[in-house]
Amino acid sequence: MTTPILHFSHGNSFPAGSYAKFLDQLRGDFDIRAVDMYGHDPAYPVSDGWPKLVEHLIAALESYGEPAILVGHSLGGMLSMMAARERPDLVRCVVMLDSPVVAGWRAMLLRVAKKKQSWSDYFSPARLSRRRRHVWPSVQAAYDHFISKPVFASWAPGVLHDYLEHGLEPHPDGVQLRFSREVETEIYRGLPHHLGSLMDKGYPVPIGFIAGTESVELRQAGLDATRKLVGDNFAEIPGGHLFPMESPELAGRLTREMIARLLAQRRG
Repeated sequence: MTTPILHFSHGNSFPAGSYAKFLDQLRGDFDIRAVDMYGHDPAYPVSDGWPKLVEHLIAALESYGEPAILVGHSLGGMLSMMAARERPDLVRCVVMLDSPVVAGWRAMLLRVAKKKQSWSDYFSPARLSRRRRHVWPSVQAAYDHFISKPVFASWAPGVLHDYLEHGLEPHPDGVQLRFSREVETEIYRGLPHHLGSLMDKGYPVPIGFIAGTESVELRQAGLDATRKLVGDNFAEIPGGHLFPMESPELAGRLTREMIARLLAQRRG
């Protein structure tokens, strides 16, 4: 019996290797695959609504030769949701990790805001990412920079090291982020406002959601549309939006349990 393929899709600005501790919890049961960094392949550029990023994910799934389980965090959860809607033949189930569906009046507000970039940046993290520091004189200096910030200091032991290992590259002045802050900003600016329409005819594969109880992103987006999409396939975990980094072991266990639940629904 072959090990089922699990394709993991990362959140914005975090290369897939940043999730090593979380993915280690799943490796015994699944054959883990991933796109290293969405938005950096010239064949799949970032645009409004992320259609080419979805194409990138679908291209990866087409190469596997069998349907895959999709797990995605934030950006990755939304890409997984859209890819499965477009090509359900390639997908067994979807698990979204703190990837809220923006719909209703929030989607309308987002659509209007996109028409004026300054408004769009105000309603998204783009206002921060476009000015994000991205060069340091050394890896240690980058570590000191990040560990001084509460959001990174709350990560489980070793996770920040994984992020720096997979997220930095040489620069003439030391090291720099591999994930371009320009790409990160364009991803935020292109946040889809049409996700609500994907639920009009029902979702074609089992889909579940795991939410961080303290996630600011979930509070901003609301959960009504997400709960409508996933129904009872909803779980919570203590922590914020980056709970796969904060609690990788618990996040891995809850993800494994959600996958088992969704696959049982598919067989049923």
